[in-house]
Amino acid sequence: MTKTMLAAVLHGIKDLRVDERPVPDLEPGKALVRVRRGGICGSDVHYFEEGRFGSFAVTAPFVLGHEITGEVVAVADGVTQPPVGQRVVVNPSRQCGHCDYCRSGRGNLCRNVRMLGSASTKPPTNGGFSQYLLIGAEQCFPVPPQIDDGLGAMMEPFAVALHALKRVGSVAGKPVIVTGGGPIGLLTVIAARACGATTIAVSDPVAERRQMALQVGADSALDPTEASFKDQVTALTGDGFEILFEASGAVPALKQAFEVVRRGGTIVQIGVYSAPEISLPVNQLLVRELQFVGSFRYGNVWEEAIRLVASGRVNLRPLISRVLPLKQATEALQLACAKTGVVKVQIDLT
Repeated sequence: MTKTMLAAVLHGIKDLRVDERPVPDLEPGKALVRVRRGGICGSDVHYFEEGRFGSFAVTAPFVLGHEITGEVVAVADGVTQPPVGQRVVVNPSRQCGHCDYCRSGRGNLCRNVRMLGSASTKPPTNGGFSQYLLIGAEQCFPVPPQIDDGLGAMMEPFAVALHALKRVGSVAGKPVIVTGGGPIGLLTVIAARACGATTIAVSDPVAERRQMALQVGADSALDPTEASFKDQVTALTGDGFEILFEASGAVPALKQAFEVVRRGGTIVQIGVYSAPEISLPVNQLLVRELQFVGSFRYGNVWEEAIRLVASGRVNLRPLISRVLPLKQATEALQLACAKTGVVKVQIDLT
């Protein structure tokens, strides 16, 4: 096996370089994955454009990327799963495994979690936009042949959407609205349709995103800036939507969310805000008995996500807009930053 590899390393704001790095040595409990495809996430875009994602500021050069699929090429002694040669998708979030949160099945809340391609640690944790990735064997999920590399790299964001649905128990038979027609918002629409939501609407000020939402399963797409927005909501639902998924991370969308859910309804917050503090209409939570629920990354939904895609019940392929080779990683990030003409940009590392 080669001793060096190429990786997309962020050195500073809009300074992404394809550098040569050593292939990681095997460590106990880990697998070496030959990365085949990686998707660009909103966090990658923020790191590239701003040098930070929320409160996580870049303190040293690091490899971006956490939406990863590849093939296992080596495993440490004692590791039996996954076997060498297995195609896998990677859960980029590694929990400690022994704290109260981990032992109660809520490892996404673990205080000691390490996330691929993240500046949440110092130094930052390298991600998966590299030809080889050393990862915990338990973070590898086998994928069947009907899930190709492109779909495999969609499993991580799809798991985010699926976990958000789990946070409300069930959407079956309920009217749902998603604010934000970006990748996570669109994946939430797809997941809600697969899980039995009746009426599904999307709210986004960008016409292109509204059109894509209709293509992937939304029943209606609304422009939240229109004066008739509230009237349109009333026409669709009567008294408002029962469940709202806020996937935009935009302050106006969150404020408007409290106006379009019905009494006793639920708002699920998925989008991340850059603002340190946001005011909320607490009295509305009180008198209308609203539920405001956070949804962070993903719980134990990976195998279900894989089964849904493998069965053909959900189709994620329309969301893959462009695939560029690793040597064009900077161009790929620039495309993702533009946010027009693309939904999901992926990097081919083969």
